[in-house]
Amino acid sequence: MKCGAFPCMNDHFLPNVFSLLRRQQEAEQKLLEEETAKRVEEAIRRKVEESLSSKEIKLEIQRRLEEGRKRLHDEVAAQLEKEKEAAIIEARQKEEQARKEKEELERMLEENRKRVEEAQRREALEQQRREEERYRELEELQRQKEEALRRKKQQEEEERSNQLKLLGKNKSRPKLSFALGSK
Repeated sequence: MKCGAFPCMNDHFLPNVFSLLRRQQEAEQKLLEEETAKRVEEAIRRKVEESLSSKEIKLEIQRRLEEGRKRLHDEVAAQLEKEKEAAIIEARQKEEQARKEKEELERMLEENRKRVEEAQRREALEQQRREEERYRELEELQRQKEEALRRKKQQEEEERSNQLKLLGKNKSRPKLSFALGSK
């Protein structure tokens, strides 16, 4: 075992030292990066705070907030207008549907009324025809009764006339004289 300039160093020792040195450098690098990140973050935070506290930035923030509010207000107004128009269209469609249904109902009622009127007219005509027929029957019965009564009167008149002839009361029989006298 040769130690060279360093009496205790051997082949196994050297890689361990390099490994330790490398780890130490990495740890220092990591600490340095973390410290740098903290300092940068702190600087940014201070810069942002300074910027936010400046009047121009406050005005810019206020302007953007106002723009955002106005845009939101415009969008809400536009949406409300669309909904209003949709509601108006829907109301018109419902009105049109109701009007059509009403017209259809009125048409059906008119058809029913006409059918009822036609049925009543036919019934009235049929009733009139039956009444006329009954009237003709009654007239015929009346005529037959009158004819029968006339015939009966005529027959009675003939019988009376015949009786009077037989009895000689109507001067229709020649007078016979029974005179006793000499000639």
